[in-house]
Amino acid sequence: MLLGEKLLPTTKISNEENCKRRRIRFTHGTQTRISLALPEQYELVQMMAAHRGHWDTIPEEDLEIHGDSEDPAHRIAELGGVLPYSLLKGKSSQSEREHCFSDCSRECVHLMGVLGLTLPAKEVDVVVAPCRGFQSAEATLGEYVNQVLPVVIFAISEAELSSSDENELREIKEKFSLPIFFFKVPESGVELISPKKTDHEKSSLYCQLMDLEYLSTNHCSCGAPGPDADAQSMLVEQFEKLRLLSTFSRQVLQKHLVEAATSLNEVHCRCLNIFINQAFDMQRDLQITPKRLEYTRKKENELYESLMNIANRKQEEMKDMIIETLSNMKEELLEDAANMEFKDIIIPENGEPVSSKDIKCCIKQIQELIISRLNQAVANKLISSVDYLRESFVGTLERCLKSLEESWEVSVHPARSLEKSKDVSVHITSNYLKQILNAAYHVEVTFHSGSTVTRMLWEQIKQIIQRITWVSPPAITSDWKRKVAQDAIESLSASKLAKSICSQFRTRLNSSHEAFAASLRQLEDGHSGRLEKTEDLWLKVRKDHAPRLARLSLESRSLQDVLLHGKPKLGRELGRGQYGVVYLCDSWGGHFPCALKSVVPPDEKHWNDLALEFHYMRSLQTHERLVHLHGSVIDYGYGGGSSIAVLLIMERLHRDLYTGLKAGLELETRLQIALDVVEGIRYLHSQGLVHRDIKLKNVLLDKKNRAKITDLGFCKPEAMMSGSIVGTPIHMAPELFTGVRPERLPVFDEECWQLMEACWDGDSSQRPLLGIVQPMLQGIMDRLCKSSSEHPNRGLDDST
Repeated sequence: MLLGEKLLPTTKISNEENCKRRRIRFTHGTQTRISLALPEQYELVQMMAAHRGHWDTIPEEDLEIHGDSEDPAHRIAELGGVLPYSLLKGKSSQSEREHCFSDCSRECVHLMGVLGLTLPAKEVDVVVAPCRGFQSAEATLGEYVNQVLPVVIFAISEAELSSSDENELREIKEKFSLPIFFFKVPESGVELISPKKTDHEKSSLYCQLMDLEYLSTNHCSCGAPGPDADAQSMLVEQFEKLRLLSTFSRQVLQKHLVEAATSLNEVHCRCLNIFINQAFDMQRDLQITPKRLEYTRKKENELYESLMNIANRKQEEMKDMIIETLSNMKEELLEDAANMEFKDIIIPENGEPVSSKDIKCCIKQIQELIISRLNQAVANKLISSVDYLRESFVGTLERCLKSLEESWEVSVHPARSLEKSKDVSVHITSNYLKQILNAAYHVEVTFHSGSTVTRMLWEQIKQIIQRITWVSPPAITSDWKRKVAQDAIESLSASKLAKSICSQFRTRLNSSHEAFAASLRQLEDGHSGRLEKTEDLWLKVRKDHAPRLARLSLESRSLQDVLLHGKPKLGRELGRGQYGVVYLCDSWGGHFPCALKSVVPPDEKHWNDLALEFHYMRSLQTHERLVHLHGSVIDYGYGGGSSIAVLLIMERLHRDLYTGLKAGLELETRLQIALDVVEGIRYLHSQGLVHRDIKLKNVLLDKKNRAKITDLGFCKPEAMMSGSIVGTPIHMAPELFTGVRPERLPVFDEECWQLMEACWDGDSSQRPLLGIVQPMLQGIMDRLCKSSSEHPNRGLDDST
């Protein structure tokens, strides 16, 4: 029926198990030819019945798979038919393809190359699935569905689906979820013109497909989809309606194209958002890195100066502290020394004297006890005296420095893993900062063996040994140990110890501070080179990469919109702006009425600005203070084919604010409009966007005079702005002008005038934030409304 010839035998098979027909594939060619071939491989040398002479219907024996065949290749081979039919040829030229899809508009054909699609195809293959005993229809589809755009026809010869049919359809639906054209094949000898059913009649076949969820309630009783259906399955039970296969095929191909356009647009938007986020990160890096370096240098200087002040003024305090510490712990030290058990020395129990060598070892161990206790006591008190610096410097300074070092390390060694970048050896500047902190918080380091203080202690204590003279080695008793400890304590000079501790403290601080400063300069030089590269890349993102992706996003989304909703019809002209014309559009995409902004970008820059406007408007959630953008269509034949125009279909409102003011608006209405505009701008700011062209023409009013902001043509994230002056001159930022300010009229309310003056301050840092302006406006409105209600004869002055 499809090809208009009886190519296949119509012998009815009584049992599915007796079916032995192989898969068939028809392709286009100038000469009719039948062959056996392994799929996608090579042709088999096989004598076929069709080769013996002329045929109209392919011989049955060529279709059958012989169960007794010993050649496995013969069993899996498909029958290939090359036929000179126009359906298989498709449309080979561009003009033919455009003509075939004339209803789809030229936008589709223009952008098919972007999608990697050619619709309709240059060639169309017709594949007939083999009998289920050799390969299921689901398996046959699996071989083709990822390589071609499939149009699936399921022919049914009986009044109802068999259980095998139902199982097969369930598997196809579960795995592929493809729309299917179901065709009830008329029985042999039956009239080809089928009797028409009334609207309420539904066949058993229809009900079965409903149960399988191939048909739904929006299908009419004839099995055709309703007017709003989108490439759904279709059931045709009347032969004369086989022509609906053309409509079904068009819907299926359009569905694939819409899916491809949607996927492409998702990729474009995702990549564009990545670039915009990268621009934010780069801008933040360019702004914050110099501030972090300056902060690090400043806070380290403050820390160093604070510690040096402590070292300079603490010497006398340290002396008093050492004297007090020794006085407080003297009795405890003497008692501990008297009860001390010596290591590696055997003391006779009968009180006999020991050797001079053992005496020296005993004295040394008593000295170590005194030094250890003094070390711990003095260190703890010194740490507590500078401990208040911890909260002021350590946390923020260390985190800031760590961030600087890690960002530099990533730029120098991008392949280095996160774990490696945390290696202590990498963060040289942090190591010097830790040395400064050690001088403040780990003073006990200065009392370890080899330090200046320790050597001085040992020199003082050695004098004890020289003063002790023995006629003969003494007996090691508790009194002797107490005497040695007391002499050692009394021989220590608190003033010398304090001076040595503070001197060493200053020496360590100076050394660490100088090393830190040198390392920070090196870190700063490294960041300077890195930031130059970042700024160059930021410029490319803003000027090149993001705008190009924005245009691709606009094109792919416009293709999707025109495929789904068609090209909008332009109504009467509503107004003209600097960059486009606004028309009335009765309805489009289920929205009505609409306004259609037609823009013909004169150059690449305007294309990019328009594309970014489209991206930001489409990415914003619907907000009652912003004009909603329904969609876009690119008209490649605008003006009779001489130019390309972008048609932005938007929400239709009553009038703009300029027209409203000319018609006359009460003060209460004007204040509400001002509040609406502030609310819309605040929402844009919350999304990281700056409008940059707020003016009367870009504020639209509905029939209740509530305002919505439109025309985001100059709207950009702060990170994407280049610093260039844009917008309408009279409405530009106050700092761009000198002296030019509106004249105060006598009717101006004092509070309103003060707010106006504050808002046009030439110094942007002195202007009130919108979060402050909004409640001030609301307060003015509430006050004037209250005054109006108390003095109804006065009213709200319209001239205000």
